[in-house]
Formats: sequence, C-alpha cells, structure tokens
Amino acid sequence: VQLQASGGGLVQPGGSLRLSCTASGPIYEINRMGWYRQAPGKQRESVANIGDRIDYADSVKGRFTISRDNTLKLVYLEMNSLNPEDTAVYFCYVKYRLYGRRGWYDGWGQGTLVTVSS
Repeated sequence: VQLQASGGGLVQPGGSLRLSCTASGPIYEINRMGWYRQAPGKQRESVANIGDRIDYADSVKGRFTISRDNTLKLVYLEMNSLNPEDTAVYFCYVKYRLYGRRGWYDGWGQGTLVTVSS
C-alpha cells in the first residue's frame, strides 16, 4: 500500500493551500484517513482525521477542513488563514485492511512541505 501526498508549497500568511493524498494498493477497507504534521524541532502531531467522526487539532479548528472520497481512496485537507506556526511537513495517514488478511494496518505518506512565510 502506498500513499502519495501533494499540494504543499510556499504561501504567505493568511493564504490557503489544499493538500491531497491518494492511497493505492490492495486495500479492502479504510477505517480512517488523516493528516499529521511535524515542524522543525517538534514532535509529529495530529492535525485532522476522518472516519466515523471528524477530529481536528484545536490549533486548526475553524481554519482547516478535512474531506474524503471513499471510492477513490482520497483524503483532502483544505487549509485557510495559514500562519507561520502552520509551517511543517504534512504527512497523510490511513488505517486500512487488506484483502485476505485480518487486522488493521497503518500507512503513512512521504510528507509534503508547507511553508508559511512572507
């Protein structure tokens, strides 16, 4: 299973970006998809996750919106009102099951850099 993220880049404070992530491979079922981020010198943190419910980090509530296309195994993160504290490498995440196998697996994308700077 592979996750391919895209959409990162350089944006000015107050700007917007949209991240996308596609999961590919023999996925039978997806439980949750989401986004994490890791800023320089900091631990990786959860930004937003979507499954039976949607969860957001307090720091992004009201600014970021996560959505999902189950058929295409896509997850999006719409980021608005970006500020320099949002600068980080963003990683997409999926919790999935494989055809013919029991149990749930965790998958991670390669990361896409978001830089918010004037």
